[in-house]
Amino acid sequence: MGTASSLVSPGDLIEDGYGAEGGEACEIPVEVKPKARLLRSSFRRAPRGIGASFKSTGSVELEYAAEYERLRKDYEIFRVSKNNEIASMQKKEAKLDDENKRLRAELQALQKTYQKILREKESALEAKYQAMERAATFEHDRDKVKRQFKIFRETKEKEIQDLLRAKRDLESKLQQLQAQGIQLYDPTDSDSDDNRTSITTAGTQCEYWSGGVLGSEPSLGSMMQLQQAHRGPEFAHSLIDVEGPFANVSRDDWDAAVASLLQVSPHVSQVLWSNTVRCYLIYTQETRAELHAFIQTHSPGLKRFCEGLGHFYLNVCFPEEKAALYIDERKLEIERSSVCVLLLKSSLSSFVVEDVEEAFMKCPDSRPLLVYLKMGDKKGECGGASILSPATRELLERVNNADKTAKVKVVDHAGSAEDGAALIYTQLEKIIKQELLGLELDDSGVVEEREDVDSGDVLWDLHDEQEQTEAYQNICSTAANHSFQKYIEGLNDMVAAPPPTPPLLVSGGPGSGKSLLLAKWTELQQKNSPNTLILYHFVGRPLSTSAEPVLIIKRLTVKLLQHFWSISGLSMDPCKILEEFPRWLERLSARHRGNIIIVIDSIDQIQNAERHLKWLIDPLPANVRVLVSVNVETCPQAWRLWPTLHLDPLNPREVRSVFNTACVNTDTKLTKDQEKKLERHCRSASTCNALYVSLLARLLTHSRSSLSLERTLHHCVSCQDTVALYRLCLKVALDALYTDRERNVMKELLCLVCASHNGISESEVLEIFSELSFPALSSLLCSLRRLLIVTFGCGLIRFQHHQACEAVMQEFLDGGRYCALYREKLICYFSQQLSQNRVTWRVADELPWLLQQQENRSKLQLSLLNLFVSQNLYKRGHFSELLAYWQFVGKDKVSMAAEYFDALKEFERGCESEASMSKLANLYETLGRFLKDLGLLSQAVAPLQRSLEIRETALDPDHPSVAQSLHQLAGVYIQWRKFGNAEQLYKQALEISENAYGAEHCSVARELDSLSLLYQKQNKYEQAEKLRKRSIKIRQKMARQKGHMYGFTLLRRRALQLEELTLGKDSADCAKTLNELGVLYYLQNNLDAAKVFLMRSLEMRQRVLGTDHPDCAQSLNNLAALHCERRDYESAEKLYERALDIRKRALAPDHPSLAYTLKHLAMLYKRRGKLEKAIPLYELALEIREKSFGPKHPSVATALVNLAVLYCQLHKDSKMGQNFFSRKSCKEEKKHSEALPLYEQALKVYEDSLGRLHPRVGETLKNLAVLSYEEGDFEKAAELYKRAMEIKEAEPSLVCGKALSRHSSSGDTFSLRSPALLPHTSR
Repeated sequence: MGTASSLVSPGDLIEDGYGAEGGEACEIPVEVKPKARLLRSSFRRAPRGIGASFKSTGSVELEYAAEYERLRKDYEIFRVSKNNEIASMQKKEAKLDDENKRLRAELQALQKTYQKILREKESALEAKYQAMERAATFEHDRDKVKRQFKIFRETKEKEIQDLLRAKRDLESKLQQLQAQGIQLYDPTDSDSDDNRTSITTAGTQCEYWSGGVLGSEPSLGSMMQLQQAHRGPEFAHSLIDVEGPFANVSRDDWDAAVASLLQVSPHVSQVLWSNTVRCYLIYTQETRAELHAFIQTHSPGLKRFCEGLGHFYLNVCFPEEKAALYIDERKLEIERSSVCVLLLKSSLSSFVVEDVEEAFMKCPDSRPLLVYLKMGDKKGECGGASILSPATRELLERVNNADKTAKVKVVDHAGSAEDGAALIYTQLEKIIKQELLGLELDDSGVVEEREDVDSGDVLWDLHDEQEQTEAYQNICSTAANHSFQKYIEGLNDMVAAPPPTPPLLVSGGPGSGKSLLLAKWTELQQKNSPNTLILYHFVGRPLSTSAEPVLIIKRLTVKLLQHFWSISGLSMDPCKILEEFPRWLERLSARHRGNIIIVIDSIDQIQNAERHLKWLIDPLPANVRVLVSVNVETCPQAWRLWPTLHLDPLNPREVRSVFNTACVNTDTKLTKDQEKKLERHCRSASTCNALYVSLLARLLTHSRSSLSLERTLHHCVSCQDTVALYRLCLKVALDALYTDRERNVMKELLCLVCASHNGISESEVLEIFSELSFPALSSLLCSLRRLLIVTFGCGLIRFQHHQACEAVMQEFLDGGRYCALYREKLICYFSQQLSQNRVTWRVADELPWLLQQQENRSKLQLSLLNLFVSQNLYKRGHFSELLAYWQFVGKDKVSMAAEYFDALKEFERGCESEASMSKLANLYETLGRFLKDLGLLSQAVAPLQRSLEIRETALDPDHPSVAQSLHQLAGVYIQWRKFGNAEQLYKQALEISENAYGAEHCSVARELDSLSLLYQKQNKYEQAEKLRKRSIKIRQKMARQKGHMYGFTLLRRRALQLEELTLGKDSADCAKTLNELGVLYYLQNNLDAAKVFLMRSLEMRQRVLGTDHPDCAQSLNNLAALHCERRDYESAEKLYERALDIRKRALAPDHPSLAYTLKHLAMLYKRRGKLEKAIPLYELALEIREKSFGPKHPSVATALVNLAVLYCQLHKDSKMGQNFFSRKSCKEEKKHSEALPLYEQALKVYEDSLGRLHPRVGETLKNLAVLSYEEGDFEKAAELYKRAMEIKEAEPSLVCGKALSRHSSSGDTFSLRSPALLPHTSR
């Protein structure tokens, strides 16, 4: 059997039969019997064989069992010991794990403590820097206060000494008089005021304001002239004489106008009819080649240029052979045109003459005009005017006579048709850029780079604002004859109710006239309540951009913030925009003196209006009123508890009035039976609303013959609602067309408008329907507009009413089942534009929306990953719309950012040229701003820094675009609250902008605003206020220099109020009102209206007061200023001379108004080169100022400088013509020598009154340096010029002076180095 050790080999694995784990076999020492004994026993038992007993066998087995039992017990002992060891090891492992966790927790706590200490260190350093800055500011302010106190103390000590000296002199004189026995008069003993003289300002007696001298109110400008600050020499826009070019300008109106100028809402040019540059081309058979060359070769370039700026371009021309078929269309297109071009040679047709009379003679000032004269095909054939026929010459002469303001531009050409087309293109491009779009061109004619800085960091969509403006104007211009007076009075009563007032609900059925009522009421409120701020929004189709709630609230918030000049703090997050609007409304309403009225039309058409406009349920501020209109059927239940004004259907008298007005306008006659039939029909609620009746009247008057009228009336009676009547209008419009192709085009056009997001443009229609000509399209649209089916908004064809869209859906699209087919057509069209890299605002607006409606997520994602599509949407403020597209695709913020990064990297691989690198930098900047608005600040830094690197490398470190990147990067640091880093970046951007544009540019103002906001967050209110004031002055000056008159809203309202006051009889007050009206219209740049009212004021004053009254001189003075503005200097000179003659005879010799007229007449003489006439007037004005203000007044110094400048100028002119005027040379040499003491005297007055570092002192020193240089004293000239430059270098530290309007009273900037202005001659 062997030993126990032979049962399992050492190293083998054994299993435990008791459930424990197996172990490894090992040698166990066991006591066994000797081997020899075992062998003997076996030999002894062997012979027994099979018959042996079981005893011996059992004993062996028992022996083995005992050994097995002993081995088992040993193994069990071994197993238990090992298990005990394993358990102890596990306990040790668990203990070590606990110790490891404790150490890790301690490590994390130490790391948090380290981060906290690090933040505290950074905050301590920042606080240290702030403390150092505050200390430096305090030291600076302390030194400044010390200097001011020193000056104040020295001044007062001098005044005290002067008073003591004067007192001693008076005492000595008093003693002398008493010694002579003269009795003195004590004013306190008198009971009368006859011996007293009222003094309003230092040295200015007001005895001439007594009624016996003038007999009317004084000029308000004269009364204000000493309340202004002094700045610059008089020829450098002095504010000493602020009577301005006009008198009696209300100071409140002027301040309101200046305030409005600082608003930043985009300006929509009036000459761009509905966002489209419409070029009306009039041509003859002889100039057809030039027309075709222009349209084929040059027109696409103009179209691309306008599309790049967000406008449409359209060529409008009617073929000569078909012109007689489009008489009404031609008149309408001329009225809508932005620019008219006439191409002539010798022959004329009747339709050319008609168009020229309509465009060039009836309203020549309403649009730019261009005339192209073809003088011959070759140089040898060029015969000048001899080629023109008598009829052509007569027509051109009539055009020239009608052109009062010299607006017509004439191009003569004698070469090929291609060269002539190039000339037309050159002139037309210049007109579009400068006159229509208001762009600034450099010397080479290239458009200067524009920055979107007017709105600060707020992204603004010009098209949304223009859409609302056009909607409001179109509704107000509706010639509706409905009686809304009772509803207007009801709205007035509800608005005037005591607070708190919930929103006011205007309800009614579809087409009841709710939009018309709100627009008319808003127009009356703006006219009658100038102090009321009215914000309006008209909602279009339910799925259009105008019905997007986030865009609506954002637009209202921006309009509200613009009124208070605080647009910088607006968030771009859609949720925050909706949440913060009531807070902005409450905060800003407390600062507004008048009421704030918010008008929202068709509020039930807004997507999820009840959820997004929860602020309507909350209590409104005391001076805020909200008016909303809803349909009765779709009004939410929670809103039905508000005060409601319900619009009733039209009564029979109003229905009859609508039909009579339509019939009179179109010469249509209805029989008695037809009238009774209409009255019986228009009695139900659905057939007597305003829209149904107006549409029915249009439909009946559309049919001219009696048979068609009767048939149309029969069909109309069967229509029981507005949608059914619109379906009948569609059938009538189809029947009026002549061919099936035209009918098919009309159906397709209306279906495309219905399937689109916001509509389609005329140019897009012409591209989609390539076989369609423009005259046919114009005729079709004219017919649809007459039937109230379509209208224009922001250059797009849209449905005029929602019921028209429903009618098209039912008539042509089977209730919308075929709408997807037309969406696919639009998707193909815009995708083709996208493949051609024509990414316009239309592609960005339509293509993603169409793909979303078609639920094509893959193509939608591809379109969004086109970086220029996303950039267009984001930069126009459609942030929420872009987010909604990505959410529809199924991407979150992080994955969306990763997609854009990958797309940008792919785009960057193909960028090589400078232009492509500039686009890449713009894309990186847009992505950074987008991520910043999403709240992904850590991911926003990388693209913004990359944009900065590209611009610094590709352009220049001092390029203005670099300042833009620095500005955006600083915005991220502000949100991180790293104010120190943000301040450094803003200061770098400010320095770059000042070096690039100068100290007075809108880019500089933007950086100043940002720094001011940053300082406010750091509680540095004094520095913030200083920067804010400087920014406001820069914006004010820039706005006035550019002549943006859209800010004069309050002036327009004031003008409307004043017009109502001029309807009475002739009187002095009425004449004064007419004068103020002329002033206000002048400030709006409406010179024609200003001239009319000023002429009426002058004529009325001459009739009522007499021709020699001083008020007549005021009107003459204002008219003279108006003629100066139009460069009609000859007429202005005569009017100024008449005004001066009247004031010399009526006023005192030292009257300021007389000096004012003298000054402006002298300036006019100087401008026309009549220096010898100007000098005596300036000498007389100097005497008057010395008498009025005293010899040490800055105004006197200004007059001295101006007189000295004229002396020098006269010497210069006489030196140039010395051979011809030798007898005058001695006199002129004397005048030149007299200039030196005048300069010295003026310099002393300036230094004593304004200080030695004032800019006026520097200007005078510079003039003195020039004079010394001309006299040969070069050392003195160098010294004076050095002093002048030191003062000039110190100027930027001063607060900028107040900028004047282009209509200010002062003349042009004039110094010794400026050349003399040549006299201007009018055309």
